[in-house]
Amino acid sequence: MGSSDLKREDPVGETKYELDWADLATLDLSQFEVPGGKRRLANQLNEAIHEIGFFYIANVGLTSEQVDRQFAIGRKILGLSEEEKLKYRADLEGGSYNGYRPLGSIEILPGLYDNVEFYNVFKFVDKYRREHPAVVQQYYTEIETFHRLIHENIAFKLLQLIAIILELPEDALTNHHLYKDDSESFLRYMRYRNRSSSENSKFQELYLRGHTDFGSLTFVFSQPIAGLQVKTPDGNWKYVKPYPGSIVVNTADCLQFWTNGYLQSSIHRVVVPPEDQRHVDRFGLLYFARPTDSMNLETMESPLLRRLGLKNDDKKDDQPPLEVGEWIRSRIKKNWTRSPADNDQTISVGGYKAKIFHQ
Repeated sequence: MGSSDLKREDPVGETKYELDWADLATLDLSQFEVPGGKRRLANQLNEAIHEIGFFYIANVGLTSEQVDRQFAIGRKILGLSEEEKLKYRADLEGGSYNGYRPLGSIEILPGLYDNVEFYNVFKFVDKYRREHPAVVQQYYTEIETFHRLIHENIAFKLLQLIAIILELPEDALTNHHLYKDDSESFLRYMRYRNRSSSENSKFQELYLRGHTDFGSLTFVFSQPIAGLQVKTPDGNWKYVKPYPGSIVVNTADCLQFWTNGYLQSSIHRVVVPPEDQRHVDRFGLLYFARPTDSMNLETMESPLLRRLGLKNDDKKDDQPPLEVGEWIRSRIKKNWTRSPADNDQTISVGGYKAKIFHQ
């Protein structure tokens, strides 16, 4: 499968500390094609995403070697010099994450900037083609294969299950997430730089403040360093335990808008790792599945939502329906105009609202 110099490096194992782990469901996607499997999985998924919006998936059709090689590619990309990476900076101010996002781009607390950098590879279609570093070009075909597998083999299964939950045709959501269509779905290689104890105290032990994601589904591949937390329905923060071979999935804003809150856009954050892990950088591999840009955010015509009183025919202030692309670009742009001192700041676009940060 390509170059033999790609070796995954996890400098530490899982933490020895027993943390307050969230109790999350695991969906076994090997059951998807089994008679009756979709319905059972949909029932299991319904409980998970109606209450908390976080769950695990297993047996997804990817090998451990495929995943390990992507982690190794991410280390190579983010290990380039800052000067080299900045040649591929994304148009962040214009509302796009296509490319490199430098360390310290976001002021997360007054006067304090984040310790995260990432490189995003958008869908392999003409609209999103751009120059990449040589290391991305070297593994271009392999990255594309991985990219498409997540989108069309894994995300599509979950979108079909969500359609079943909503009592819609199974292709009701996949038709608005076609790989060939304009939508800013992307693979992310991420690194949180470790900080000193004094710096961590200044940052209130935070790497990334509580937030929701912008699109439909986010896939977080397993790595051993703890730090990801989810906010539970009772308002508490709990750690998300990494299980080798599994993928953590969380639901995002568009699903919440389409279901008028029946499906929750999960609130999550990243905190400083435990004592036995905080001395090393935390690398991540993620995939963000986003709908077609032209899809609007109105509540979907769903029999379930009708019965629950969540679907009505009233329009928001007689405004034209807001499209997904405008929502996502507006959320990204907001990072450069908001004040980190305003804990209750929200973004409002076309009558649709979301908090920027959650406590």
